[in-house]
Amino acid sequence: MSYRFHATRTFWRNFSKLPRKQQESARRIFGVFRENPFDSRLRTHKIHKLSAHYGKTIYAVDIEGDLRAVFYLEGGTVWSVDIGTHKIYRG
Repeated sequence: MSYRFHATRTFWRNFSKLPRKQQESARRIFGVFRENPFDSRLRTHKIHKLSAHYGKTIYAVDIEGDLRAVFYLEGGTVWSVDIGTHKIYRG
């Protein structure tokens, strides 16, 4: 499937706060993410608490260590909503 990709202001604000090395890691991972957000290398998984909170299925991908990016699908669009540690799962 072909997806369109968008990111929220929250995502970009938190991305800009990451150390340069984590930003570089995220950019590398997003190369894979743009090809397929469910690629097994990303270890994409549902975040049940956030899904219940927002009333839609929320997913996370592993970037490195404790760094995650959170997104959801809306039709053919992938919305990246946040990036950070597991703390972003709290909603």
